[in-house]
Amino acid sequence: MQYLITHFSDFQLASLGSFFLHESVFFLSGLPFIYLERAGLLSKYKIQTKNNSLAAQEKCITRLLLYHIGVNLPLMIASYPFFRFMGMKSSLPFPSWKVVLSQIIFYFILEDFVFYWGHRILHTKWLYKHVHSVHHEYATPFGLTSEYAHPAEILFLGFATIIGPAITGPHLITLWLWMTLRVLETVEAHCGYHFPWSLSNFLPLYGGADFHDYHHRLLYTKSGNYSSTFVYMDW
Repeated sequence: MQYLITHFSDFQLASLGSFFLHESVFFLSGLPFIYLERAGLLSKYKIQTKNNSLAAQEKCITRLLLYHIGVNLPLMIASYPFFRFMGMKSSLPFPSWKVVLSQIIFYFILEDFVFYWGHRILHTKWLYKHVHSVHHEYATPFGLTSEYAHPAEILFLGFATIIGPAITGPHLITLWLWMTLRVLETVEAHCGYHFPWSLSNFLPLYGGADFHDYHHRLLYTKSGNYSSTFVYMDW
């Protein structure tokens, strides 16, 4: 981190650095599930027996690259002044682990609450037809489909992810940790596999892949399971 602070500006780290971190974590964690599905490996842990076609997988990747460059990157650049105004910094010293842990827990709880209501609104008839149906093109989700959505939805639900850091002005290292954990969580929720080592087997109230897969394979008016991370909002 010292090298990054010395050689790059706060703007470069917070916007471009965050974008490259997001892309790296997202694709490195999501691509293996495409391989597992194509090769038929670990199929006994696959939640649905149906597989996506090669064309469907390639379409997902192509659209994702387009949306990430055309929507995510400009959003990260445009939001930097506000994060800076709220007190975000990249300089040393790092915050204590207690501060980082408390902020991350707060972000997960707040994000899940905001996401639940935003997601539920997207399942009203008009918004589902014109916006959210794009995400539901994949009734059998795989890791990368977690961010496959209409540009309007990317902005709408992306608000749930950034509102916590936006109002607390965390250290950049905390923002990067939150971003990494959130990406890994949503990729796992869409991966289409329920393993013996899945977090939902060990963490109370954690939804995971089995919880969210149920949401994808039912009709939009009857799906439920709107939360992103936990299950208590849907209860």
